[in-house]
Amino acid sequence: MAPGVKLIQKVSSTLLFARIAPHFIPAMDKAVHRLTRGKVLLSARMLPGVILTAKGAKTGEPRTTPLACMPEDGGVSWLLIGSNFGRPGHPAWTGNLLKHPDADVNWQGRDIAVRARLLEGAERAAAWQAVLRFWPPYATYQARIEREIRLFRLERR
Repeated sequence: MAPGVKLIQKVSSTLLFARIAPHFIPAMDKAVHRLTRGKVLLSARMLPGVILTAKGAKTGEPRTTPLACMPEDGGVSWLLIGSNFGRPGHPAWTGNLLKHPDADVNWQGRDIAVRARLLEGAERAAAWQAVLRFWPPYATYQARIEREIRLFRLERR
């Protein structure tokens, strides 16, 4: 584990982080990603990340969202965790994927067409355990809220 990861995990589990992070992390990621032409995603210094582009559930217009992810099989598929930093509502991007599962991700500077699938039942339970081993603060997020955090598997199409 890289130096400082335990501290980052502790800070990211706090309520203050949940209140502040959604306002600055995505905006910062979008700006740096655009300026570096897809080569740098700052939040990926903490966790691997993708830039998700999916059609909006209501408008059908493209919506771009930087997200932490858990890569699987060396970047053949990815788990996306709809934690919303442990806040009550589901993040908008999860509704977008439910309505329009075909999307694109930018992964390490490459654009990749993907199809999203909401995980349920035993498949979700196994993925959730893997996610908790990968980034333990997700357990704190889940404990703070009544809704079940949505997990999506993105696979190349």
